[in-house]
Amino acid sequence: MSLIVQKYGGTSVGSVERIQAVAERVKRTRDQGHQVVVVVSAMSGETDRLIGLARAIQPLPVPRELDVLIATGEQVTIALLAMALEAAGCPARSYTGSQVQIRTDSAHNKARIRDIDGARVCRDLDAGRVVVVAGFQGIDREGNITTLGRGGSDTSAVAMAAALKADECQIYTDVDGVYTTDPRIEPRARKLERITFEEMLEMASLGSKVLQIRAVEFAGKYQVPLRVLSSFRDGEGTLISFEEENVEDAKIAGIAFAKDEAKLTVLGVPDQPGIAHKILGPISEANVEVDMIVQNVGSDGATTDFTFTVNRNDYVTALGVLKATAELLSAREVTGDQKIVKLSLVGVGMRSHAGIASRMFEALAREGINIRMISTSEIKISVVIDEKYLELGVRALHDAFGLADGDGVVS
Repeated sequence: MSLIVQKYGGTSVGSVERIQAVAERVKRTRDQGHQVVVVVSAMSGETDRLIGLARAIQPLPVPRELDVLIATGEQVTIALLAMALEAAGCPARSYTGSQVQIRTDSAHNKARIRDIDGARVCRDLDAGRVVVVAGFQGIDREGNITTLGRGGSDTSAVAMAAALKADECQIYTDVDGVYTTDPRIEPRARKLERITFEEMLEMASLGSKVLQIRAVEFAGKYQVPLRVLSSFRDGEGTLISFEEENVEDAKIAGIAFAKDEAKLTVLGVPDQPGIAHKILGPISEANVEVDMIVQNVGSDGATTDFTFTVNRNDYVTALGVLKATAELLSAREVTGDQKIVKLSLVGVGMRSHAGIASRMFEALAREGINIRMISTSEIKISVVIDEKYLELGVRALHDAFGLADGDGVVS
């Protein structure tokens, strides 16, 4: 007997019919002899509806009260799914995050899980029940309801799997696995049978929306095997594990991209020790996260040009802060560009193969795509390019590295 944690997202439980279909899938897993814990999100669109109600009353809702409100979305789903399981002849019991003691810090709307008391869940499992748990929520040490932020149900599921020492955590979603890139951009994208935690973490951080990055981090930390599967059709999905099999063959796992990038440059600042801190310190104090950074020494040898990227939602804030800083530093000019994207190659095989970067740059150059910034790590290469070249760039790299279905391994 194995213990399986299954997570179903909002689309998977978006209607009564879909909830009943989930119940049948869960029952099949239980009938195969497994113990099953199910973690669910609110029904598709429900969280946005609740946030809309809050903002109609208070444009900036009190975070504590907003958590009390939006946590009700998952409570509806767990009750309906437990009813559907009982109706299908499968004993079940539903619990909110607070009832199963998913304990978090007190950062309302973006709380982090500290620990989980799995005793209550284990008693139900031993009694032969399926346990249905509300994702996305928990309780702080003062007894306040908290929520984990967008995509938090993935993290809830992985945390439950870690606490219960589950054999596998299965994330059911509207895609049937992890692909070499977004099939909506490149229709020939290939579904991966397996990917390492390192690669998945990079893919998630670089723009892949299949899994929430915090969930992947949690799974990696506690060594929880993850599998991404489709709620709507059967299949083996994609296994995310620590094993790096066939690294010599599979140089590149996939291509990720982020559309929500913006670039800022301050020109002609003094080239002296501490200048990076003087520029980025105020940006950090404004709670703006910086991604890629490039610094070039000016032709006069006395000044430097400093460029960095931020999330496009933070562009206006960052631009205002940078202009104020530039004035204090007597910089020559501040420029910005919101029409850029970040395109990234990811693969553990990069560690043992030379020439990946040059092949990437050559493929983009053949299509006339200019590279604006470059960033590298052991298993990824990221470039910033003009937004209008995103789809062309993805397809060019997909072809250059033989990632499509039926392609052979490029040596």
